[in-house]
Amino acid sequence: MARKDIFANITSADGPRLERKTTPGYATRGASRSMISSLSELAEKAAIADQALVGEAVVELDPSLIDDSFVSDRMGEDENAFQELVEAIRERGQDTPILVRPHPQGGDRYQIVFGHRRVRVARLLNRPVRAVVKSVSDKDHVIAQGQENSARENLSFIERASFAHHLQEIGHDRKTIQMALSVDAALLTRMLSVTGRVPATVIQAVGAAKGIGRDRWLDLAQLIEHPDALAAGLASVAASGFGDLGSEQRFERLVQDLRNARKAPKKTRPSGSWQSDDAAVSAEFKGAGKSYSISLKSKEAVSFGRYITENLERLHAEFRAQSKS
Repeated sequence: MARKDIFANITSADGPRLERKTTPGYATRGASRSMISSLSELAEKAAIADQALVGEAVVELDPSLIDDSFVSDRMGEDENAFQELVEAIRERGQDTPILVRPHPQGGDRYQIVFGHRRVRVARLLNRPVRAVVKSVSDKDHVIAQGQENSARENLSFIERASFAHHLQEIGHDRKTIQMALSVDAALLTRMLSVTGRVPATVIQAVGAAKGIGRDRWLDLAQLIEHPDALAAGLASVAASGFGDLGSEQRFERLVQDLRNARKAPKKTRPSGSWQSDDAAVSAEFKGAGKSYSISLKSKEAVSFGRYITENLERLHAEFRAQSKS
């Protein structure tokens, strides 16, 4: 579908302007500065994505001849948004072409660079898909795919992090991944930190979690590294009813289960007590890891303690002999 340029009135020098009095310096500070920076960045991403189609011939292709990209950048599909796209294309047609490349394995087939949802709609409506066919390398493929989806789709942090992780796994360097996602080195490091610590099975079970940002995922990555937390996390996502929850709810359930696992009561150490038949001496003992302590009490505690000390060599020899037998 054609993307309306929502930034025209913000970035165009010739566009309509609203005159109003403002506090000096207000627009360059705080939340306003952050918002303007975000809008400018998004507009720049969209412009970069559009460059891949400028001046290229548009053809109509049979969607049955088109295969998906070799790397996915989405986790599931927003069915409500997809149905809106179906109705829009049904009524007005497909305004914006997709980008495909000749399939690397040949066979007169094509591979999607970007435009998976539009191909899916074309298959559903049983109509050809408008496309630009362009020979691109794997590197240019992932850069174009990542930038186009960053500009047009509300991909969540974990979807982008998983995309980055997959690109790294198939051999792309960090510079290429940064270009594909339009992120700096520091943010890419955080993304890969999450996907490196949280198992892929857990990430897939949680899903896109659109409302869960970077900091929450970093917190979860720290939680799941705690001893015994991994087993608790795997049990959580495999529990009955987990998959019936919404993606954000699955994330919250997982975090709560991990926190509960950390609060679980610790196992008690071996402990006990002893008293002689005549009650002349009593002892309390406690084991903790590789240490074992004995505390003697009552009237003969001091003399009995000295006796044990003076006979430790003999007692240990008897212990070794008994252990061997």
